[in-house]
Amino acid sequence: MALNPEMRASDADRDRVAAALREHCAQGRIDVEELNDRLEGVYTARTLGDLQRVTDDLPEEDLYELPVPSWRQSTPARRMGGGALSPAALRTGWATYATVNLLCVVIWLLTAVPSGAWYPWWIWVAGPWGALMLAGQIFGPRDDRR
Repeated sequence: MALNPEMRASDADRDRVAAALREHCAQGRIDVEELNDRLEGVYTARTLGDLQRVTDDLPEEDLYELPVPSWRQSTPARRMGGGALSPAALRTGWATYATVNLLCVVIWLLTAVPSGAWYPWWIWVAGPWGALMLAGQIFGPRDDRR
């Protein structure tokens, strides 16, 4: 049940909010000067609504101590050990390589057939790029956790 913001605040309510403000200061969300200003507001508050206004821009609980949902890792997204790319990133890289080179070959065919100039210029796109990707996949960092 939601509390009525017009309800009178007790000393216990003020102490609870003051303790929460001190914790926010300890965690670096507010500085000491702002803590003192807010504590003054807490101890002069008459209603629960006045206490709520003092802490409106602060989370009610430490967001880093909340349980992490099972579908999300507990740490920010990171690369696999030693800088190795994930299999999905490798697939994306090779798919991009294939798409760009397919486009180059189609353009080459569309221009070579009418002009008769059969110089395979698309090799200069496919060759170095493919060699670098292949070398990176063969000799690149390994994920030793397998």
